[in-house]
Amino acid sequence: MTSQLSAKPPSESLTNMTLMMGVDHGNTAGFVHGGSIMKLVDEAAGVASMRHCRGRVVTAQVDSLSFLAPVHMGDVLSIVAHVTQAWTTSMEVEVEVNRENPRTGEGELTTRAYLTMVAVDEDGHPVSVPPILAETASELRDQRKAEARRSARIELRSRLELQ
Repeated sequence: MTSQLSAKPPSESLTNMTLMMGVDHGNTAGFVHGGSIMKLVDEAAGVASMRHCRGRVVTAQVDSLSFLAPVHMGDVLSIVAHVTQAWTTSMEVEVEVNRENPRTGEGELTTRAYLTMVAVDEDGHPVSVPPILAETASELRDQRKAEARRSARIELRSRLELQ
């Protein structure tokens, strides 16, 4: 049984997380572990996708995760996530991580990731999600790029299954 779900703008899924990186996130060289960043990216994507579908979600795939600059212990991270596109039961979430040195104010984009999240019911079966209602030119562009990434994923999966 499929119900008609009302489209939602990406702004309804917008998620902002801010936290300071401490010794439990890093290594002896003073850098934050990539795995610590990956966990935060996944958590932010989970919150954004739950806000979009108002239900449970699971991570289906990390489509890309690029480390663009290092994060140091003591940096303050700002993590921003939002749903860029939604299909039948899945959603693409874009996550950006920015660092700031709280003493100097210096900061930069450190990580960008795209994850595919799937909405599930209490038994873990996929359920329908609302479509995205793009309201700006930027959101329309995000939707088109999400469609291109999805097509590339499907094509790659198909080619790998033939081997």
